[in-house]
Amino acid sequence: MTRNVDCVRYGAGQEGLERAPYPGELGQRILARVSRRAWNDWLAQQTMLINENRLSPVDPKARAFLQQQAEAYFFGDGSERPPGYSPPQA
Repeated sequence: MTRNVDCVRYGAGQEGLERAPYPGELGQRILARVSRRAWNDWLAQQTMLINENRLSPVDPKARAFLQQQAEAYFFGDGSERPPGYSPPQA
């Protein structure tokens, strides 16, 4: 059964996540307020941050940075772009 949320990025009536993507308070906030569509957008942003900043997901500092960026992406002013980043040309 699909669970709908009032998404912080796409508004009311959006399909929600099945479970919290992070432990703790941030994961619960994302579960309650972020749609599956917005989460997939974040995964693309997170992949770009990992690649452009050459982060290792097993590094605790990198994981903390990515959680901070997820918080900013959903509940703040947005996630940062790496210095010198230019989006791929279509």
